[in-house]
Amino acid sequence: MTKEALKIQLAELFPAAAFDESGEWLNMTVAATDFAATAKQLRYEAALHFDYMFCLTCVDWKTNLTMVYHLTSTTHRQPVVVKVQLDRNKPEVASIAHIWRTAEFHEREVYEMYGVNFLNHPDLRLLILPDGWEGKNPMRKDFEDPVNMIKL
Repeated sequence: MTKEALKIQLAELFPAAAFDESGEWLNMTVAATDFAATAKQLRYEAALHFDYMFCLTCVDWKTNLTMVYHLTSTTHRQPVVVKVQLDRNKPEVASIAHIWRTAEFHEREVYEMYGVNFLNHPDLRLLILPDGWEGKNPMRKDFEDPVNMIKL
């Protein structure tokens, strides 16, 4: 399936989504409120079958946070990047750990590094940082490290 054919198929299934074809992979932006249903459909719709999530991360744009999910279909050999814009002051999105098991640890990392709350996550707690770092979110651009005096 070509990138253009995938875009047509996804646009029919998700009319509220925005698409960007300028990169190597098709990028699809969905609202945080639509993300849970979109993720399920991407995973379980036979014509799509995005059964492999190989990257989940967050980007801090200073004005908002963007969740970025890289998915691929091992059946159809087609990748897609799904982006979700989040409110910087209260960043939350549905957990997809029950859809793609690999998301469980990725979501924990984004939780501690960026402060994103993953709704209905089975075990949302610090993954890498030691106790006492809750809520400090060192990957955010407004993080100030008093010891190393890092300021972005």
